[in-house]
Amino acid sequence: MHSSLRYSFSSWVIERRKLVNAALREALPSVKTQPTTLHRAIRYSLFAGGKRLRPILCLAAAEACSSKGDPLKSAMPSACALECLHTYSLIHDDLPSMDNDDLRRGKPTCHHVFGEGIAILAGDALLTGSFELLAHVKPTKRYPLQVFLKEMAHAAGSQQLIAGQVADLEAEGKKWKLSDISFIHQRKTAALIILSLRLGAMSVNATSRQLDTLTSFGAALGLAYQIIDDILDVTQSREQLGKSSGKDITAQKATYPAVMGVPAALQEAEKQTNKAMMALKSLGKQAAMLELFARELLERTK
Repeated sequence: MHSSLRYSFSSWVIERRKLVNAALREALPSVKTQPTTLHRAIRYSLFAGGKRLRPILCLAAAEACSSKGDPLKSAMPSACALECLHTYSLIHDDLPSMDNDDLRRGKPTCHHVFGEGIAILAGDALLTGSFELLAHVKPTKRYPLQVFLKEMAHAAGSQQLIAGQVADLEAEGKKWKLSDISFIHQRKTAALIILSLRLGAMSVNATSRQLDTLTSFGAALGLAYQIIDDILDVTQSREQLGKSSGKDITAQKATYPAVMGVPAALQEAEKQTNKAMMALKSLGKQAAMLELFARELLERTK
Protein backbone atom coordinates (compact mmCIF):
# COMPACT_ATOMS: atom_id res chain seq x y z
CA MET A 1 0.00 0.00 0.00
CA HIS A 2 1.34 3.49 -0.90
CA SER A 3 2.70 5.31 2.19
CA SER A 4 0.27 8.25 1.95
CA LEU A 5 -2.70 5.91 1.56
CA ARG A 6 -1.46 3.80 4.46
CA TYR A 7 -1.21 6.89 6.67
CA SER A 8 -4.71 8.04 5.71
CA PHE A 9 -6.12 4.57 6.27
CA SER A 10 -4.33 4.19 9.62
CA SER A 11 -5.74 7.50 10.82
CA TRP A 12 -9.21 6.46 9.70
CA VAL A 13 -8.94 3.15 11.60
CA ILE A 14 -7.55 4.78 14.76
CA GLU A 15 -10.38 7.32 14.86
CA ARG A 16 -13.07 4.68 14.50
CA ARG A 17 -11.42 2.42 17.05
CA LYS A 18 -11.50 5.31 19.53
CA LEU A 19 -15.20 5.88 18.84
CA VAL A 20 -16.00 2.19 19.37
CA ASN A 21 -13.97 2.00 22.59
CA ALA A 22 -15.67 5.11 23.97
CA ALA A 23 -19.11 3.71 23.14
CA LEU A 24 -18.29 0.35 24.74
CA ARG A 25 -16.98 1.98 27.93
CA GLU A 26 -20.19 3.95 28.24
CA ALA A 27 -22.50 1.05 27.42
CA LEU A 28 -21.08 -1.66 29.69
CA PRO A 29 -21.42 -1.89 33.49
CA SER A 30 -18.42 -0.47 35.38
CA VAL A 31 -16.00 -2.60 37.40
CA LYS A 32 -17.75 -1.30 40.53
CA THR A 33 -21.08 -2.85 39.48
CA GLN A 34 -22.05 -6.00 41.39
CA PRO A 35 -20.89 -8.69 40.90
CA THR A 36 -17.61 -6.82 40.60
CA THR A 37 -15.50 -9.88 39.75
CA LEU A 38 -17.65 -10.62 36.72
CA HIS A 39 -17.59 -7.06 35.43
CA ARG A 40 -13.84 -6.82 35.98
CA ALA A 41 -13.43 -9.99 33.89
CA ILE A 42 -15.67 -8.63 31.14
CA ARG A 43 -13.79 -5.35 30.90
CA TYR A 44 -10.42 -7.09 31.21
CA SER A 45 -11.13 -9.13 28.08
CA LEU A 46 -13.00 -6.46 26.17
CA PHE A 47 -10.36 -3.77 26.63
CA ALA A 48 -7.28 -5.96 26.30
CA GLY A 49 -6.18 -4.23 23.10
CA GLY A 50 -8.25 -5.83 20.35
CA LYS A 51 -8.07 -4.56 16.76
CA ARG A 52 -11.86 -3.91 16.68
CA LEU A 53 -11.93 -5.40 13.17
CA ARG A 54 -15.60 -6.33 13.19
CA PRO A 55 -17.04 -3.10 14.57
CA ILE A 56 -14.84 -1.04 12.24
CA LEU A 57 -16.04 -3.10 9.27
CA CYS A 58 -19.58 -2.47 10.48
CA LEU A 59 -19.00 1.28 10.54
CA ALA A 60 -17.24 1.18 7.17
CA ALA A 61 -20.17 -0.66 5.59
CA ALA A 62 -22.55 1.95 6.97
CA GLU A 63 -20.41 4.72 5.47
CA ALA A 64 -20.21 2.90 2.14
CA CYS A 65 -24.00 2.57 1.87
CA SER A 66 -25.14 5.82 3.48
CA SER A 67 -26.81 8.58 1.48
CA LYS A 68 -27.81 10.85 4.37
CA GLY A 69 -27.56 11.34 8.12
CA ASP A 70 -24.75 10.17 10.41
CA PRO A 71 -23.79 6.60 9.47
CA LEU A 72 -21.39 6.19 12.40
CA LYS A 73 -24.11 7.06 14.91
CA SER A 74 -26.61 4.78 13.17
CA ALA A 75 -24.23 1.79 13.12
CA MET A 76 -22.66 2.19 16.57
CA PRO A 77 -25.14 -0.02 18.51
CA SER A 78 -24.43 -2.82 16.03
CA ALA A 79 -20.69 -2.18 16.20
CA CYS A 80 -20.65 -2.46 19.99
CA ALA A 81 -22.83 -5.57 19.93
CA LEU A 82 -20.44 -7.22 17.45
CA GLU A 83 -17.37 -6.61 19.60
CA CYS A 84 -19.10 -8.09 22.65
CA LEU A 85 -20.16 -11.10 20.61
CA HIS A 86 -16.64 -11.57 19.25
CA THR A 87 -14.99 -11.21 22.66
CA TYR A 88 -17.34 -13.81 24.13
CA SER A 89 -16.24 -16.24 21.42
CA LEU A 90 -12.57 -15.58 22.21
CA ILE A 91 -12.99 -16.12 25.95
CA HIS A 92 -14.71 -19.45 25.37
CA ASP A 93 -12.33 -20.44 22.57
CA ASP A 94 -9.36 -20.00 24.94
CA LEU A 95 -10.81 -22.27 27.65
CA PRO A 96 -8.97 -25.48 28.63
CA SER A 97 -11.78 -27.58 27.16
CA MET A 98 -11.43 -25.77 23.80
CA ASP A 99 -8.08 -24.41 22.53
CA ASN A 100 -6.50 -24.16 26.00
CA ASP A 101 -4.67 -20.89 25.35
CA ASP A 102 -2.82 -18.90 27.99
CA LEU A 103 -2.32 -15.68 26.02
CA ARG A 104 -4.75 -13.41 24.17
CA ARG A 105 -4.06 -9.90 22.80
CA GLY A 106 -0.69 -9.97 24.58
CA LYS A 107 -2.18 -10.64 28.01
CA PRO A 108 -3.01 -13.77 30.05
CA THR A 109 -6.34 -15.20 28.97
CA CYS A 110 -9.46 -14.53 31.01
CA HIS A 111 -9.58 -17.94 32.69
CA HIS A 112 -5.93 -17.65 33.77
CA VAL A 113 -6.67 -14.37 35.56
CA PHE A 114 -10.18 -14.93 36.91
CA GLY A 115 -10.61 -18.71 36.91
CA GLU A 116 -12.47 -20.94 34.50
CA GLY A 117 -15.91 -20.46 36.05
CA ILE A 118 -15.83 -16.66 35.94
CA ALA A 119 -14.42 -16.77 32.39
CA ILE A 120 -17.33 -18.91 31.22
CA LEU A 121 -19.81 -16.57 32.88
CA ALA A 122 -18.06 -13.48 31.47
CA GLY A 123 -18.44 -14.99 28.00
CA ASP A 124 -22.09 -15.78 28.70
CA ALA A 125 -22.71 -12.21 29.87
CA LEU A 126 -21.04 -10.74 26.79
CA LEU A 127 -23.11 -12.97 24.50
CA THR A 128 -26.42 -12.02 26.09
CA GLY A 129 -25.28 -8.41 26.48
CA SER A 130 -24.55 -8.20 22.77
CA PHE A 131 -28.26 -8.68 22.02
CA GLU A 132 -29.17 -6.05 24.61
CA LEU A 133 -26.84 -3.59 22.86
CA LEU A 134 -28.19 -4.50 19.44
CA ALA A 135 -31.72 -3.77 20.69
CA HIS A 136 -30.71 -0.08 20.77
CA VAL A 137 -30.35 0.04 16.98
CA LYS A 138 -32.75 2.40 15.23
CA PRO A 139 -34.90 0.41 12.75
CA THR A 140 -34.98 1.60 9.15
CA LYS A 141 -37.68 1.43 6.47
CA ARG A 142 -36.35 -1.85 5.10
CA TYR A 143 -35.10 -3.43 8.32
CA PRO A 144 -37.15 -3.67 11.52
CA LEU A 145 -35.38 -4.54 14.77
CA GLN A 146 -36.34 -8.22 14.52
CA VAL A 147 -34.29 -8.52 11.31
CA PHE A 148 -31.16 -7.22 13.07
CA LEU A 149 -31.69 -9.65 15.95
CA LYS A 150 -32.38 -12.60 13.65
CA GLU A 151 -29.26 -11.87 11.56
CA MET A 152 -27.02 -11.90 14.63
CA ALA A 153 -28.66 -14.92 16.23
CA HIS A 154 -28.20 -16.94 13.04
CA ALA A 155 -24.57 -15.91 12.53
CA ALA A 156 -23.72 -16.75 16.16
CA GLY A 157 -25.72 -19.97 16.26
CA SER A 158 -25.42 -23.67 15.64
CA GLN A 159 -25.20 -23.42 11.86
CA GLN A 160 -22.53 -20.70 11.67
CA LEU A 161 -20.09 -19.61 14.41
CA ILE A 162 -20.74 -22.52 16.75
CA ALA A 163 -20.82 -24.95 13.81
CA GLY A 164 -17.33 -23.74 12.89
CA GLN A 165 -16.13 -24.22 16.47
CA VAL A 166 -17.51 -27.76 16.57
CA ALA A 167 -15.99 -28.67 13.20
CA ASP A 168 -12.66 -27.19 14.31
CA LEU A 169 -12.60 -29.33 17.45
CA GLU A 170 -13.64 -32.49 15.63
CA ALA A 171 -11.01 -31.98 12.90
CA GLU A 172 -8.05 -32.02 15.30
CA GLY A 173 -5.62 -34.85 14.56
CA LYS A 174 -7.46 -36.01 11.44
CA LYS A 175 -6.75 -35.88 7.73
CA TRP A 176 -8.56 -33.01 6.03
CA LYS A 177 -9.71 -31.92 2.63
CA LEU A 178 -9.74 -28.28 1.60
CA SER A 179 -13.54 -28.41 1.64
CA ASP A 180 -13.41 -29.35 5.34
CA ILE A 181 -11.14 -26.40 6.12
CA SER A 182 -13.26 -24.04 4.05
CA PHE A 183 -16.35 -25.15 6.00
CA ILE A 184 -14.63 -24.27 9.29
CA HIS A 185 -13.32 -20.89 8.12
CA GLN A 186 -16.60 -19.84 6.51
CA ARG A 187 -18.40 -20.36 9.79
CA LYS A 188 -15.84 -19.71 12.50
CA THR A 189 -14.48 -16.52 10.93
CA ALA A 190 -16.33 -15.34 7.81
CA ALA A 191 -19.81 -15.56 9.38
CA LEU A 192 -19.13 -12.74 11.86
CA ILE A 193 -17.31 -10.65 9.25
CA ILE A 194 -20.30 -10.95 6.91
CA LEU A 195 -22.62 -10.15 9.83
CA SER A 196 -20.57 -7.05 10.66
CA LEU A 197 -20.89 -5.72 7.13
CA ARG A 198 -24.58 -6.54 6.84
CA LEU A 199 -25.57 -4.97 10.17
CA GLY A 200 -23.66 -1.81 9.30
CA ALA A 201 -25.34 -1.58 5.91
CA MET A 202 -28.77 -2.37 7.33
CA SER A 203 -28.40 0.41 9.89
CA VAL A 204 -28.42 2.97 7.03
CA ASN A 205 -31.22 1.25 5.10
CA ALA A 206 -29.02 -0.34 2.41
CA THR A 207 -30.64 -1.85 -0.64
CA SER A 208 -30.78 -5.62 -1.15
CA ARG A 209 -28.19 -5.25 -3.92
CA GLN A 210 -25.81 -3.46 -1.57
CA LEU A 211 -26.31 -6.20 1.03
CA ASP A 212 -25.57 -8.89 -1.54
CA THR A 213 -22.39 -7.05 -2.57
CA LEU A 214 -21.17 -6.78 1.01
CA THR A 215 -22.04 -10.42 1.69
CA SER A 216 -19.86 -11.53 -1.23
CA PHE A 217 -17.10 -9.19 -0.09
CA GLY A 218 -17.28 -10.51 3.48
CA ALA A 219 -17.22 -14.17 2.46
CA ALA A 220 -13.98 -13.72 0.51
CA LEU A 221 -12.46 -11.34 3.07
CA GLY A 222 -13.25 -13.71 5.95
CA LEU A 223 -11.53 -16.61 4.23
CA ALA A 224 -8.47 -14.49 3.36
CA TYR A 225 -8.29 -13.16 6.92
CA GLN A 226 -8.31 -16.63 8.47
CA ILE A 227 -5.73 -18.00 6.02
CA ILE A 228 -3.36 -15.15 6.92
CA ASP A 229 -4.08 -15.78 10.61
CA ASP A 230 -3.08 -19.41 10.17
CA ILE A 231 0.06 -18.45 8.23
CA LEU A 232 1.10 -16.04 11.00
CA ASP A 233 0.63 -18.81 13.56
CA VAL A 234 3.32 -20.74 11.69
CA THR A 235 5.69 -17.89 10.80
CA GLN A 236 5.50 -15.38 13.67
CA SER A 237 6.59 -15.53 17.30
CA ARG A 238 4.43 -15.44 20.41
CA GLU A 239 5.69 -11.91 21.13
CA GLN A 240 4.85 -10.67 17.64
CA LEU A 241 1.33 -12.10 17.68
CA GLY A 242 0.37 -11.28 21.25
CA LYS A 243 -1.00 -14.81 21.52
CA SER A 244 0.32 -18.36 21.42
CA SER A 245 2.10 -19.25 18.18
CA GLY A 246 2.59 -22.69 16.66
CA LYS A 247 -0.47 -24.00 18.48
CA ASP A 248 -2.21 -25.03 15.25
CA ILE A 249 0.61 -27.44 14.43
CA THR A 250 0.76 -28.77 18.00
CA ALA A 251 -3.00 -29.35 18.08
CA GLN A 252 -2.97 -30.70 14.50
CA LYS A 253 -5.55 -28.11 13.48
CA ALA A 254 -7.21 -28.04 10.08
CA THR A 255 -5.59 -25.07 8.29
CA TYR A 256 -4.64 -24.08 4.74
CA PRO A 257 -0.89 -23.95 5.53
CA ALA A 258 -1.07 -27.46 7.00
CA VAL A 259 -2.60 -28.86 3.81
CA MET A 260 -0.92 -26.87 1.03
CA GLY A 261 2.06 -25.20 2.67
CA VAL A 262 2.68 -21.52 3.40
CA PRO A 263 3.47 -20.26 -0.16
CA ALA A 264 0.34 -21.80 -1.68
CA ALA A 265 -1.78 -20.67 1.26
CA LEU A 266 -0.52 -17.10 0.77
CA GLN A 267 -1.49 -17.31 -2.91
CA GLU A 268 -4.97 -18.42 -1.90
CA ALA A 269 -5.25 -15.50 0.52
CA GLU A 270 -4.24 -13.11 -2.27
CA LYS A 271 -6.80 -14.72 -4.58
CA GLN A 272 -9.58 -14.30 -2.01
CA THR A 273 -8.53 -10.69 -1.31
CA ASN A 274 -8.72 -9.83 -5.01
CA LYS A 275 -12.10 -11.56 -5.17
CA ALA A 276 -13.27 -9.46 -2.21
CA MET A 277 -12.14 -6.20 -3.81
CA MET A 278 -13.77 -7.08 -7.13
CA ALA A 279 -17.05 -7.63 -5.31
CA LEU A 280 -16.99 -4.01 -4.13
CA LYS A 281 -16.88 -2.41 -7.60
CA SER A 282 -20.60 -1.71 -7.70
CA LEU A 283 -20.37 0.43 -4.55
CA GLY A 284 -17.99 2.87 -6.22
CA LYS A 285 -15.81 5.39 -4.38
CA GLN A 286 -17.76 5.07 -1.13
CA ALA A 287 -16.22 1.62 -0.67
CA ALA A 288 -12.63 2.91 -0.89
CA MET A 289 -11.87 2.27 2.77
CA LEU A 290 -13.26 -1.25 2.58
CA GLU A 291 -10.90 -1.94 -0.34
CA LEU A 292 -7.97 -0.60 1.67
CA PHE A 293 -9.11 -2.74 4.59
CA ALA A 294 -8.92 -5.89 2.47
CA ARG A 295 -5.41 -5.04 1.29
CA GLU A 296 -4.22 -4.13 4.79
CA LEU A 297 -5.50 -7.41 6.23
CA LEU A 298 -3.61 -9.34 3.55
CA GLU A 299 -0.35 -7.52 4.35
CA ARG A 300 -0.62 -7.62 8.15
CA THR A 301 2.07 -9.21 10.31
CA LYS A 302 0.05 -9.82 13.48
